[in-house]
Amino acid sequence: MSGAESGDLWTEALGGLRAELRRRLAQVRGEEVEPAAVEAGVDWLALLEDVRRRFGQLGMRERSGEVDDFGLDPETIRSARLLLDFLIKRWWRIEVLGLEHVPDDRAVLFVANHSGLLPWDGLALAEIVAARHGERQRPRFLIADWLITLPFVQPALARLGGVRACRENAERLLGAGHSVVAFPEGVKGAAKTFRDRYRLQRFGRGGAVRLALEAGVPVVPVAIVGAEETHPILFKVETPARALGLPFLPVTPTFPWLGPLGALPLPSKWVISFGEPLASTGRETEAAADDLLVARLTEELRGEVQRLVREALRVRQGVFT
Repeated sequence: MSGAESGDLWTEALGGLRAELRRRLAQVRGEEVEPAAVEAGVDWLALLEDVRRRFGQLGMRERSGEVDDFGLDPETIRSARLLLDFLIKRWWRIEVLGLEHVPDDRAVLFVANHSGLLPWDGLALAEIVAARHGERQRPRFLIADWLITLPFVQPALARLGGVRACRENAERLLGAGHSVVAFPEGVKGAAKTFRDRYRLQRFGRGGAVRLALEAGVPVVPVAIVGAEETHPILFKVETPARALGLPFLPVTPTFPWLGPLGALPLPSKWVISFGEPLASTGRETEAAADDLLVARLTEELRGEVQRLVREALRVRQGVFT
């Protein structure tokens, strides 16, 4: 199958899947719906073979010679690009603001609001920056500890640029000249229910600001609007989740009601807004040891990300438009 044929097949099949997902959501709401809009002409066997070839071996094949010390594999990125491009341009229709603020000649610490159990936000942000500044500037996004424990998840995410979230890894990445995407809200951000969406939680204990000061890199605040509607959490079930090693089990408008389809991210409209790099203190090493200064800068950073979120919400016309 050629690349063009594969792309057409993905567009046709996923377009039909999107229509089917909307149809089933309407059924859940009790609305009258038209027959499923899935195209009958889709060659599902060919599609599944393409999926298997491109993604079936993520994290399970032999390491290529290009895989770096943190696990990123350029060949995996190339294989996944067709799907990533579809998600960014067609599924979520991501509108990007302020990308010109991102330096293209040095490592950067991106600090963004967080949402959802799956790291769609970090993956999309990294792909957008790489598309603008090149693969050498692709940022690595930090992922939560609990994701590392899931079978096959950590190797797959590592090949796509995900790195376990801890101070040591972030320091090594920045020291090696790689940009990093951090989500200081942590699990509290990922676990926000729908009514609390886009209300930023506390930014830990200032670890992101201290890290940037010690590494001498600029901090670029980022707002991501739309990711909190990909899997909107209505409420959480925590007791059974602990037995599975998860922080909680989410109940969303589609999961578990729609079975496997409930695991698909909804086609919400996204806006990603990059703010201007925060000004350096000029005496980073000394500033990193000043707890009061770090606390103040952390609150200023949180306030700037919240401001960008509010502006991005005003830019977006609607949740799905």
